[in-house]
Amino acid sequence: MTDNNKITISAEGIKDGGMKSFKQDDDSIILITRDGDEFNAFDGKCTHAGADLGEGLRCGNRVICPWHHGTFDSTDGSLIEPVAMKGLTRYSVTRQGDNLIVDTTSNINERADNDQLADTHTIIVGGGGAGFMTANQLRHTGYGGKITLISADNKAPYNRPLLSKAFLAGQMDESKLILGGSNWADRNNIDLRLNQRVSEVLPNENAIIIENNNGDNEKQSADFLVVATGAEPKIPPFKGADLAGVFTLRSMSDAKAIKEASQDKQVVIVGTGFIGMEAAAALSQAGEAASITVVGRSARVMSNIVSEAVSNALVKLHEENGVRFVFGAGVESIDGDGSHVSSITLSDGSTLAADVVILGTGVAPRTDLLEQVNDPDGVQVDNELQLRDGVYALGDIAKATNQMGRMRIEHWRVALQHGMVTAGAILNDDNVNTLEERIPFFWTAQYGKSLRYSGHAATPDKGILFGTPDDLDYIEYYFDDEGENTRASAASSLGRDKELIAFSELLRRGHAPTRAQINAGFDIIEQAHALSP
Repeated sequence: MTDNNKITISAEGIKDGGMKSFKQDDDSIILITRDGDEFNAFDGKCTHAGADLGEGLRCGNRVICPWHHGTFDSTDGSLIEPVAMKGLTRYSVTRQGDNLIVDTTSNINERADNDQLADTHTIIVGGGGAGFMTANQLRHTGYGGKITLISADNKAPYNRPLLSKAFLAGQMDESKLILGGSNWADRNNIDLRLNQRVSEVLPNENAIIIENNNGDNEKQSADFLVVATGAEPKIPPFKGADLAGVFTLRSMSDAKAIKEASQDKQVVIVGTGFIGMEAAAALSQAGEAASITVVGRSARVMSNIVSEAVSNALVKLHEENGVRFVFGAGVESIDGDGSHVSSITLSDGSTLAADVVILGTGVAPRTDLLEQVNDPDGVQVDNELQLRDGVYALGDIAKATNQMGRMRIEHWRVALQHGMVTAGAILNDDNVNTLEERIPFFWTAQYGKSLRYSGHAATPDKGILFGTPDDLDYIEYYFDDEGENTRASAASSLGRDKELIAFSELLRRGHAPTRAQINAGFDIIEQAHALSP
């Protein structure tokens, strides 16, 4: 019951070391965590997408969201792991007998005073997830110096993964994609410089050269230099790839152009990775294209990520929504009338009518600015993303070490992790986990269903499958070889959130289950709880 915003909750059933959520009549959720006789109360909706955190798992002091694995401290609600970008609102709670009295008007969150490194300057090159998260974390964890964020985009930092999902489907307005909300830069005293290009990075000088519109070059130096230039779409050398009506999907302007161009048109998507599949699903949901055809060289979709059984289930889901597939076919050329695309010719000589072609053919890291000091496949950095003293490289361009080893990963959560770690390194904050204590995670949303993937596997073809992918209810564990004592290196899932969280926690701690354990009926949720401190 409620009385003047004070909510009475029974403490019965809240286990020591556990948590429980309570949905209120106004659709709000209160999350209670318990450690011995100490109870803490929070807004129980994940700050990322509003999931009920009580449907997730608590492992030690980690409260983990069931949807996208945002992780919060069970004692104070602080952010431990993205994709959430801020911690939980914490409420005052008192105990009266067997009841807890939660005062939702008493917000006891404490934002750090911005009094650290006040005489320093941090320059961030790149307005994507890694650059945004670095700036945001610095401001919210005590950094008092000057922050300059330079972006070649004409928009304030926004949520790029949603472009190929809700935005392209017409389910989310542009304003909802802005990271940190409107006026984020002003509210956080960040000098946000849009439509500006950095022509050179001088790592030995902690400096950059900015190309100004008037043709002059401007040199800026900083105490801390963060390079997060992201990736750009790969455009294969197809004849006709430069015709009007041929698109890539990376930016807000790309997504807007595709939405406008696709109305009542025949759309062909080249590529069966998750961008191609998301674009197909989103355009199908928008319901404005005349037809949608997906072309792929492989015999299945997302072939480097999921098994044949899961691929078949995804294809079935798309076909039920009107999407056509052409497998085992390369693109010979993109054809048109000299200015605009009209068809594509496939490697077998057949043609497909096309008013719009979307190239979902992968991306390449933008390492040009640092190519003199590193391999173009990825900038070699340490566990805190540092290239050299005071110079950091992160996001899609960084080849960094995580729990799975050294690799370059183009996932949104990884970019946000990099921002958190970099901010912690600049502030010398020992409470921020290094990259070695983190694992990759990503998700793809198609027709309202969310396939989630945790870890990194060399192949999806040596897995163990539970459930029925055709019913969109499964979890599959992936192994790099057939050995009985080989530990799973990744898992994907639809509809089995707690099992995937448990696997992720075991993987993060270096205790992923072996093939033999899984075949023997290993209780992964119980084991995740047992191994949590």
